[in-house]
Amino acid sequence: MLPMLIFLFAGIIGLFVLLYFIPVNLWITAQFSNVRVGLFELMFMRIRKVPPSIIVNSLITATKAGLTLQEVVDGPNRPLKTQELETHYLAGGNVPQVIKALISADKANINLTFKQATAIDLAGRDVFEAVQISVNPKVINTPSVAAVAADGIQLIAKARVTVRANIQQLVGGAGEDTILARVGEGIVTSIGSANSHKDVLENPDKISKLVLQRGLDAGTAFEILSIDIADVDVGANIGAKLQTDQASADLKVAEAKAEERRAMAVAEEQEMVAKAQEARAKVILAEAEIPKALAEAFRSGNLGVMDYYKFQNIQADTDMRESIAGTGKKSSGKKKDS
Repeated sequence: MLPMLIFLFAGIIGLFVLLYFIPVNLWITAQFSNVRVGLFELMFMRIRKVPPSIIVNSLITATKAGLTLQEVVDGPNRPLKTQELETHYLAGGNVPQVIKALISADKANINLTFKQATAIDLAGRDVFEAVQISVNPKVINTPSVAAVAADGIQLIAKARVTVRANIQQLVGGAGEDTILARVGEGIVTSIGSANSHKDVLENPDKISKLVLQRGLDAGTAFEILSIDIADVDVGANIGAKLQTDQASADLKVAEAKAEERRAMAVAEEQEMVAKAQEARAKVILAEAEIPKALAEAFRSGNLGVMDYYKFQNIQADTDMRESIAGTGKKSSGKKKDS
């Protein structure tokens, strides 16, 4: 009895393992959907750690949609094989998303091959969203772009860019950020080339026409269909502000130069005062030498007492004359004042 129970238990476990590695229900579903896939092929998918349900269900979807290899890859007209889908899954791709994108492109008459779809998917882009944008163009709102016209008035513009996905440029093409940067640059250039901000306010469509002529979608994953100016607001008077700042800077420069001249004049005056003090010091030193010279003259006999008295009389007479001359000037001044 015990060996029979062990055998039965081992048989149940073996059955579950067999059903896990060979999904019979999935194989039956594939056969009824006209998808040719073998049981051993499903088992090998398990061994290669590829979910059989993803591959088989994607093949069923592609077969029911009428996708053939001729439509999705260069080659003979035959249905997709599990090997192509397994390869894409093992490379890290999203197999159901690729099949949805191929079906959507086929219904919209967009030329999208299986090779292109898998390359776009492996590049990190949503291939199904790209097909949807090709069918239904997308509107991108630019942030506020500030630019200054030739008359110095600042204008703040917003634009709506209608784009369509370029399937051929999705791999290696630039994204939305590049489109926004180029459109912003074009708006700044267009406003800056206007002679007056009034011209821009009167005809904002000139901006979109000039920007469209620049071919801003070159090298991007999108095709620009239209650029519409949504709003234009008047900003600050940049020209007047710059002139005010320039005048303030000129005033500071003039003040600095005036302060420099004043400092130089003060320095020159101080230098002259120093020179005068130096000359006065020399005079005082020279006057201090006179008594020494007189004393030496007395000792050497070159100067007598009478000579010294004559010198004193001459000095006193000179001081008197200077005093009288000064008194006469003051008296004459007083007479003139009276």
